[in-house]
Amino acid sequence: MELSAHLSEILKTLPSRPGCYLMKNAEGRVIYVGKAVNLRNRVRSYFHADQSHDNKTRRLVREVADIEWIIVDSELEALILEMNLIKKYRPKYNVRLKDDKRYPYIKIHWQEDFPHVTMTRLIQPDGARYFGPFASAWAVHQTLDVLRRVFPYLTCDRPITGKDTRACLYYDIKLCLAPCIGAVTREEYRQMIADLESFLNGRTEVVLARIQNEMERAAEALQFERAAALRDKIRALKTILERQKVVFPSEYKDSDVLALARADGDACVQVFFIRGGKLLGRETFVLEGAEDTPDAGVLAQFIQQFYSEAASIPDEILLPEQIEEARIIQEWLRSRRGGQKVEILTPREGPPHQLVAMAAENAAETLAALRAQWQADTHRQEQALAELQQALGLSHPPNRIECYDISNTQGVMSVGSMVVFEQGVPARKLYRRFNIKSVQGPDDFASMEEVLMRRFRRWQAYQEMKVTPGAKPDEAFARLPDLLIVDGGKGQLGRAMAVLVHFGLQDRVPVIGLAKQEEEIFFPQRSEPLLLPRSSQGLFLLQRIRDEAHRFALQAHRRRRERASLASALDAIPGIGPTRRKALLQYFGSVDKIRSSSPEELARVPGITPALAQKILAHLV
Repeated sequence: MELSAHLSEILKTLPSRPGCYLMKNAEGRVIYVGKAVNLRNRVRSYFHADQSHDNKTRRLVREVADIEWIIVDSELEALILEMNLIKKYRPKYNVRLKDDKRYPYIKIHWQEDFPHVTMTRLIQPDGARYFGPFASAWAVHQTLDVLRRVFPYLTCDRPITGKDTRACLYYDIKLCLAPCIGAVTREEYRQMIADLESFLNGRTEVVLARIQNEMERAAEALQFERAAALRDKIRALKTILERQKVVFPSEYKDSDVLALARADGDACVQVFFIRGGKLLGRETFVLEGAEDTPDAGVLAQFIQQFYSEAASIPDEILLPEQIEEARIIQEWLRSRRGGQKVEILTPREGPPHQLVAMAAENAAETLAALRAQWQADTHRQEQALAELQQALGLSHPPNRIECYDISNTQGVMSVGSMVVFEQGVPARKLYRRFNIKSVQGPDDFASMEEVLMRRFRRWQAYQEMKVTPGAKPDEAFARLPDLLIVDGGKGQLGRAMAVLVHFGLQDRVPVIGLAKQEEEIFFPQRSEPLLLPRSSQGLFLLQRIRDEAHRFALQAHRRRRERASLASALDAIPGIGPTRRKALLQYFGSVDKIRSSSPEELARVPGITPALAQKILAHLV
């Protein structure tokens, strides 16, 4: 291929050093991130007339308009930098986990006297212990529901003094040990949480033996009610254990077993978690950008992305085939595990090989089920968009739909929401919130007008590239919608139409109002609303989009109100200025969480000294 003068000059100046390279398209967007021991040789190889290049590489090279590079000192540094850059830019030609959200974990709050057990998506160096990641929040909640029946941990936020006069309902239904009334001591409660953690780690025999001994001692002491409760706990534990497949003798190392399944460009990895010789669970992760990438390359990229977030790393990782750079990846995993050895193995026989084969079979079945679901969902989305095109008289299916809603409390702290659906599914990266600035009091019509004026002003600025010098244009506003929806009737619709006329878009952007009570669809300059059949896929899609806009606006309004409440409470404390107030807001998010925190936790916030932490708690009592 013929190179531009700009690219030719870059290829001449590439250093022969280890590092990472970022390939960008004509719009300046990073479309591929790679690493190399020798940047000059690696990057130049893309632009040789090499028939061995796969289709994906050829497409990539055709799009490249610019290349940046970052020099590092070692292969390990290059590996870590590459992972961080892929996570930051999510380039379309890199293999990457399908969801860019943070995966959920189980968190045990060991830094508390009476530890809670919760779900979180953020791992912090806060003294807690984490288990995961899980593929979905549903999987976490299902696990916690089972565990809580056996290990009834706290779920309330009340301060635990042991002197409360009565416990809550959870104590009565045996879902809490009630340390609040002194029914158990701190040591007894923490022992139960330690048992829960051992159970999550697969160390169940020790837990069962200890509870068995406790039951026998209670029976000998004629504490029959306590002995019966312990007996029931043992039965519940054994029921759970029966579901866990014993795959290795307990002396085997803790392992994660990975297998890959692929079909027509789609790919997923199944992970089996083996702890204490037992198969504790499995998770499936879908990948993007895997087409034309060899299996070994896909697995290597998955390992890097998955274990950069994982709460724990096992002794060994079992794979169906060897991967490149296994040595440097093992070195990185060892550093992530605090210096403990981690092996990447490809078993060829025996139970480990059989386990990899079982994971591969499960991965293939899971991918087939997911593809069937995606195809069914795609058919419904296509049907919904086709129905809307016909019912609304559009020239083409509305592939990009924007919906707007306003949320406030009696006109105070009004917030507008913009949600975007593309091809019938939410494009959450393009959602935007608007804090209403020009409207006083509960005027939803004027608020809607302000939001839409700001939205299309940004579209106009994007087209003219009249953005703040040095700022990156917001791509959420780069395109016009194929259909604009306002939540409401003729009043909101009239304001929306006035905005479109102001920008000369009345003939380019179709707009409707959707009234909630009867699901009536209002059109500009038409007196009668349209009612779609209740079974219409198009109506279902409109309702889903409208409800999503309402949820997003309400969420933003509540967050704004909570932050204002917190800021107001903090403003009254001597020594808390704007910088410290902002730091507290970001760390805790609510007054209740600050009030229930310890001085030590408060002092972890940047700028908060131990003395100031005591002062904050004294003011918030």
